[in-house]
Amino acid sequence: MEFRYQGEAFEQKFFARLTSKEIAELPKQNALIILPVGTVEQHGPHLPVFTDSLIAEGILHSACKHLKEDNIWILPPIAYSKSIEHLGYAGTISLSGSTLEAMIKDIAASLKKSGFRKFVLFNSHGGNHDLLNSVARDIRIETGLMTFRLNSYDFNVSEDLIEEKEAAYGIHGGEIETSFILSFKTDWVKKELCPDEFIQFPENAKHLQLKGSHYVAWRMEDISKSGVLGNAKKASKETGEIIANRLGEKLAVVLREMAEFEMDDLINISTEKQYSPLK
Repeated sequence: MEFRYQGEAFEQKFFARLTSKEIAELPKQNALIILPVGTVEQHGPHLPVFTDSLIAEGILHSACKHLKEDNIWILPPIAYSKSIEHLGYAGTISLSGSTLEAMIKDIAASLKKSGFRKFVLFNSHGGNHDLLNSVARDIRIETGLMTFRLNSYDFNVSEDLIEEKEAAYGIHGGEIETSFILSFKTDWVKKELCPDEFIQFPENAKHLQLKGSHYVAWRMEDISKSGVLGNAKKASKETGEIIANRLGEKLAVVLREMAEFEMDDLINISTEKQYSPLK
């Protein structure tokens, strides 16, 4: 990855490089403003605590290659978020849910005052999922902004690259995340320290999961000795580049749809027969 504020994405799509005058003059109808939300938390003995934040920036950087002419802008990221499941590991810095919620709502309200209509929460930390879903709904109700939610790894683009076991359980600091950082910041990875650790549910717990619908709440220390789930030893820079490029291409399509979307298009109310939920 190029120096943080250099390169195509930052020159063409970085909201904070614009002047106030330029922002005032942006057409607001289809402008889409993206807020990356990462973390500063442990990712095992081999990855930087900035891993999730780097992943968000890297995938958005990849998407921007396909969005050169679009009215889509990336805000400076929120690097800190709700990482209580990793507290106790050195270097983890966690905000309370209420603090993170307040920060995001204040940002959204400020964008509303600048005339924007569409706002995306782009999340790269699994521990934020539920909170950001709730915050997105609140922002829609409190500000009227059309608010969207995306995760950095919402698209299945690696079936041909990683094993099924890794796809199911390599959820933190494993092959995929390590491959990403190798491709974004190679020198930040301590390859000689890469762990290989997985969990295995007991035979009588066939329906339980670490994420999804049959969910058991966990702390990292409940499920890992190394602070990692997955086989980081198999990671490669090439795998990271392939996945990031595939994700960037798919993400660009979704972001463009969001920029063009209008909430009123969901319901067409006939002038002859109107529906009222109170009747």
